[in-house]
Amino acid sequence: MKIRKLVALFLGAAMVLSAAGCGSDSAPAASNGGGAEAQSGESKAAEGASSGDKVLKIGVFEPTTGENGGGGFQEVLGIRYANETHPTVNIGGEEYKIELVEVDNKSDKTEAVNAANKLVGEKVSVVLGSYGSGVSIAAGEIFSEAKIPAIGCSCTNPQVTQGNDYYFRVCFLDPFQGTVMANYAMQNGYKKAAVITQLGDDYSSGLGSFFKTAFVDLGGEVVDEEQFQTNQTDFKAILTNIKAAEPDVIFAPSSITTAPLIIKQARELGIEALISAGDTWENATIIENAGADAEGIVLSTFFDEAEPANDEASSFISGFKSFLKDNGQAEIIPAVSALGYDAYLAAYKAIEAAGSTDGEAIKEALKGISLEGVTGMISFNEEGDANKDMAFIKTVENGEFKFLTTTTIDG
Repeated sequence: MKIRKLVALFLGAAMVLSAAGCGSDSAPAASNGGGAEAQSGESKAAEGASSGDKVLKIGVFEPTTGENGGGGFQEVLGIRYANETHPTVNIGGEEYKIELVEVDNKSDKTEAVNAANKLVGEKVSVVLGSYGSGVSIAAGEIFSEAKIPAIGCSCTNPQVTQGNDYYFRVCFLDPFQGTVMANYAMQNGYKKAAVITQLGDDYSSGLGSFFKTAFVDLGGEVVDEEQFQTNQTDFKAILTNIKAAEPDVIFAPSSITTAPLIIKQARELGIEALISAGDTWENATIIENAGADAEGIVLSTFFDEAEPANDEASSFISGFKSFLKDNGQAEIIPAVSALGYDAYLAAYKAIEAAGSTDGEAIKEALKGISLEGVTGMISFNEEGDANKDMAFIKTVENGEFKFLTTTTIDG
């Protein structure tokens, strides 16, 4: 496949949500993502019933605690804002109040099953989420058996939708993302790569594998591959091996928690290679925790507020910033918040098209919808994946995320 640059280097910083939303100072906010800041699904339903409103429930299946709690909370914010802008839907000539039923899958595959079963028990019509491919894969069969369609926001591993007619997603996939980053490395003169992935993590291992395949296909050499355990904090042994292999680029797709540890320890060992990763690294806490060592890292992502794709995106940017301010959050837009908003819009459009609260009808309607979302045009292929072919490439410069270019791949 061939990559072509669409937009030259320019435009300013586009940092993701700062510590106020999901950093060390924001752990309470993230932990409360599905609790104190919003009523529980049960209490919302009771309120709707008591007021006489017709109610349609949308499940929000996200981690607001655990390793991916910060990123999950960012997606929740995008979904909440979409619910604020689209609070009701017309079905058969009647207005239905849309209520969010939020559950915390705790960044854990076992907890994901429990959270998914809770949403089934709440009789939601459609589910949004999750941040993290592993928890999405773990819950997929539950949603399928219950005939409840789910729409992933940023879960990029191909296995999320493969063989599951009820799972869709609005983001691009890891084969594309891995190829984009391999192309970026090769086009900028980086010929020798080391790959670091997390053992047992579907996102990390999958994206690392796709990067490796694309990099080798492009003529690059993978000089070292390393894996680490969940919750590992000391990477010096791994990085010492990598330093000896003398790569000029390191690709290390990993969580928000792990990223600054890898970055700092690599620089402490005197490794000067370019450090790169995928979409999970677009988070301000990585810059805060890695400090000056984060300068120059490169990542791929889904959205940039300095480059609105359309009028919908421009409207979202201004409105969501006001929403963030009203909710005590930094007025900087993470890409995953935009994807959360788009996932809600896709569900909304399908509900309208189905003219029903029935999950099966909504699933069938999702197959045929097309809408202009914040992150671009959204429609779904036969696998339920979004028909997308563009990624944003960003770096860190002067302590801020900075847009470099957009890239696309022609198949």
